[in-house]
Amino acid sequence: MRHGLLLWAALAAFLIDQISKYLVVYVLRVAEKPGGIDVFPPFLVFRYGENRGINFGLFQGNSDAARWILVGISLAISVGVLIWLMRVVPTRFMLLCGGLLIGGALGNVVDRVLYGYVLDFLNMSCCGIENPYVFNLADVFIFAGAIGLVLFDGKKAS
Repeated sequence: MRHGLLLWAALAAFLIDQISKYLVVYVLRVAEKPGGIDVFPPFLVFRYGENRGINFGLFQGNSDAARWILVGISLAISVGVLIWLMRVVPTRFMLLCGGLLIGGALGNVVDRVLYGYVLDFLNMSCCGIENPYVFNLADVFIFAGAIGLVLFDGKKAS
């Protein structure tokens, strides 16, 4: 199967995201720690967050309709990327990036279906600037996958 890398990358991203959320939220119980958990402060701190919108808390909505619209958008984007990668002759790097994006998106979809929001726990600050936002590994996979697909789409620059 030519697109096996896509499947394995998506599965790995999905599992890493879900396992990390389980460990930090349910084993380390980050929500019960008011200041969070200092891992490598201020560069990396675990802080509990519930994201009902998209990245960085944009388009926050507490309605059930907003939740399902975001689930639908995530699934549509995942299917769109999958169809696109099946129609072109993708490089291995494109398959890897597409898998990261799809696996990350599906990880956040599972959160929305199970909880009504996306579980976030990563906070990174630096150089005296306090970052108020939290995110998760699915967000990292989505961002890295999307950037990789945009920058390295297999087309040669003219």
